[in-house]
Amino acid sequence: MRVGIPERVSKDAEVLIPLDEDAVRKAVAFLKEEGVQAIAVCYLFSFIAPEHERRTAEIINEMAPEIYVTLSCDVLPEIREYERVSTTVVNAYVGPLIQSYVSHLEKKLRAKDFVGELFIMQSNGGMLTAEETGKQAVGTLLSGPAGGVTATGWVGEMAGYNDLMIVDMGGTSYDISVIQNLTPAMTTESWLARYRIALPMLDIHTVGAGGGSIAWIDDGGALRVGPESAGSYPGPACYGRGGTRPTTTDVNLILGLLNPDFFLGGEMTLDLEASREAVRVHVADPLGLSVDEAAQAISEIVNNNMANASHLVTTRRGLDPRDFALVAAGGAGALHAGRQAELLGMSSVIVPATGPVFCALGDTVAHLKVSDARTYFTSMKGIDLADLNARFDEMEKAARARLASQNVTQNFELRRSLDLRYEGEVHEVTVPLKTRTRRVTSLNIDATLRAFHDQHEQLFAHKDTAHPVELLTIRVDVLGLREPPRVNGADFGDEDASGAVKGTRPITFADGPHEATVYDGAKLQAGHFLSGPAAIESWGTTIVVCPGQEALIDAYGNCIIENGGQG
Repeated sequence: MRVGIPERVSKDAEVLIPLDEDAVRKAVAFLKEEGVQAIAVCYLFSFIAPEHERRTAEIINEMAPEIYVTLSCDVLPEIREYERVSTTVVNAYVGPLIQSYVSHLEKKLRAKDFVGELFIMQSNGGMLTAEETGKQAVGTLLSGPAGGVTATGWVGEMAGYNDLMIVDMGGTSYDISVIQNLTPAMTTESWLARYRIALPMLDIHTVGAGGGSIAWIDDGGALRVGPESAGSYPGPACYGRGGTRPTTTDVNLILGLLNPDFFLGGEMTLDLEASREAVRVHVADPLGLSVDEAAQAISEIVNNNMANASHLVTTRRGLDPRDFALVAAGGAGALHAGRQAELLGMSSVIVPATGPVFCALGDTVAHLKVSDARTYFTSMKGIDLADLNARFDEMEKAARARLASQNVTQNFELRRSLDLRYEGEVHEVTVPLKTRTRRVTSLNIDATLRAFHDQHEQLFAHKDTAHPVELLTIRVDVLGLREPPRVNGADFGDEDASGAVKGTRPITFADGPHEATVYDGAKLQAGHFLSGPAAIESWGTTIVVCPGQEALIDAYGNCIIENGGQG
């Protein structure tokens, strides 16, 4: 329900039409009568002059203090009306639920004598207080997988890898993101269904390829997998909870990747015959295939769907997946990582020791973080450095104020960046602004321009150093640095892993069936070395090592699989 309010501010912050406060009161009365729980306030040039939005919020709070109010000048004070409105509307939609949930959680923790401070993961990869999260609820979208991206940088640094691609496969989705030089990729162009979210978020691409993804045949007779999922209930057919349609988990069981007697460390037994029947009825018989052939076909479609999705965050953005190590997280990630490495030509796979709870690990190592942005439209030629520095100082103070109550650290870090574009372009590129001092100088601007040209060439295969460059938005990140958990690496022992062997079983890989060695993951220690084909069974996941691949347990319990870069 949208209500227009007479008011207008020019692009130069001149009040052309004063705010019609009577119209605001009539709108609030109408919305209150309709039972509205949240109101998003979005005026045309509020990112330059927010006074009308702030006065509107005061009136709403006077008339209906129970209604959740969110202002576009607070959520996204940037140019482009559509993106600002869309982001603010989403914040209003999720805000009351998130605020209520976080408040309830905090009360329950206090009742159990929790004396610390509650932080909530954000989609920008940082932590924020419960109070701030309630105000900026839109910042929690994709905050779950964001934890995995944050953990990837921490694990990658310990393992000696700076460039990583994290893939997180759970029950319903396959999340992918890249990290270069231990810095996660960010984006301001995220979409959630039909809604644009223009806040800075970790660049995470998600496809419907999880353990519960359903295999089906479309109207043209083609075999498809996902995005529909069986979920946890009824779940895959092999769960025995009433599911009858074939899923990725059913296929992995048929092919031998999963042990039916050791799911969740033996806490749950899988029904192999139910999986075979589901594949037979829904895929094999309609296509005239055997159950094993159908299972193999489904598996290859799933793996290729995931590989194709990986190209969206690499080759389509000027990156070569072969330059990255693949980090496999989630309960199902390690089942498919070896095959992904083959399809993408990646030489190394890291399966973290904490893979099944990897996103939770990320929450424990993430820094506190507040991001702020302001529209600052000007030509880079002859930019007013005094004014730019003043704007940055103002933004930093505002960001620090939001971190003021957070007493878990006294160590803060300031990061700044510029959104630049060639004159005449519609979209811009975010470029880090690197300085050795707080003051931005002309030398810093020159270096940033060079970085922009290079980044533009990497993304779009074009650069023109003689073309005028425009600045559209300035950005600030203030980080409250937390001490990471201390993990002591174990000394490497004997390479011989035979003491962890449980036996063998047939596993069907892309090139056909093999007799694979099965290892007990709990008995593998630092320095143990093994060759594929093999499967390592642990409580929360199974690691599959393809034929021709080798695996080493590192000092931190991570499994490092070497593929040799063979695609």
